[in-house]
Amino acid sequence: MNDQTQRSRPHVVLGVSGGIAAYKACELLRLFKEAGPGAYDVTVVPTAAALEFVGAPTWAALSGSPVATEVWQHVHDVPHVRIGQTADLVVVAPATADLLAKAAHGLAGDLLTNTLLTARCPVVFAPAMHTEMWEHAATQANVATLRGRGCVVIEPAEGRLTGADTGKGRLPDPGEIFALAVDVLERGTAHSQDLAGRHVVVSAGGTREYLDPVRFIGNRSSGLQGYALARTAAARGAEVTLVAANTALPDPAGVKVVRVDTTVQMQEQVLAAAAAADAVVMAAAPADFRPTHVEGAKIKKAEDGSVRPLELVQNPDILAGLAQHRPHEGLVVVGFAAETGDAAGTVLDHARVKLTRKGCDLLVVNDVGGGKVFGENDNEAVVLGADGSQVAVPRGTKAALAQVIWDRVVALL
Repeated sequence: MNDQTQRSRPHVVLGVSGGIAAYKACELLRLFKEAGPGAYDVTVVPTAAALEFVGAPTWAALSGSPVATEVWQHVHDVPHVRIGQTADLVVVAPATADLLAKAAHGLAGDLLTNTLLTARCPVVFAPAMHTEMWEHAATQANVATLRGRGCVVIEPAEGRLTGADTGKGRLPDPGEIFALAVDVLERGTAHSQDLAGRHVVVSAGGTREYLDPVRFIGNRSSGLQGYALARTAAARGAEVTLVAANTALPDPAGVKVVRVDTTVQMQEQVLAAAAAADAVVMAAAPADFRPTHVEGAKIKKAEDGSVRPLELVQNPDILAGLAQHRPHEGLVVVGFAAETGDAAGTVLDHARVKLTRKGCDLLVVNDVGGGKVFGENDNEAVVLGADGSQVAVPRGTKAALAQVIWDRVVALL
């Protein structure tokens, strides 16, 4: 590969510090290398402690490039300066408490910390450590310092840690770290942290209304758009609460996930989180109706073939209730509308009526005629504003649509 080809590809530095989660960084490296033909040029910079967990030959084999480990190697290339200077993105995964402390205080005792000092590109830290270390006041102060400088410090996940311990401090899923890192890389340094200090709530998925212990009324919502909204908000620096209904998707990196089943449960959790939020984006598909009665045992077929009528009652309208009775002044409320045209009007005709009726600030309108959008990785929409604005978003990734939505939210905050 010639030098010109390498320069045309984004240069990602993958820093790896010395934690047991270092083995998961192998999967993250693979995702960068297999994202597409020549998508990313990756330089792996492990600390000496990281090499105790995963050796240099593994990093070299997975990256297809020599591994940079010491400032004294290839001194004529000045690696302690050059690697950071040429980076388009630096991702440190895992980032230990020790590494975060060194980065926050500008220490430069090895190649990775030198790289962090010379980098002028977006930097993403994916912490992994025991709960007590993450919650320690020193670590939290270091995280606040790094975020204050514009770095993205992902909230660690909750789950099994080293040994028998469980709690907050687990490295997020490598696929989710990758997706967040790509969002950060695509946005660049300009306004990359415009949601820093903000708390946003996102709902996702489709609620279920049970008939009996095994049957329910549901819908086709996959949750993909809501998860993209949560992930991109985290990449822009927000504290994110994701209220997710019946999805099988991995938790977005750095996002607090609250799981629900029914519309009433979703309403309770959204309203609770909205009390301290700056914005709420209702991307979920709550069921409009629920059975008046839920059987305690499975409903059996009648021997004579008769069918018992199903009686339904209307569910609360979460979006309208939140928009019309906001818990505090300044809360931005965004709704979604899956519409189809009919004899009474076009998709946008119906959407404008819904925007007025719901009372939200923005309404994201999807044309779902013929089953479009559901479960697909791409989306197209029109974002209507209560001020009469209208922004058409051409077909693209759901992450791209999420960025447009957050752009509009930021303008309203």
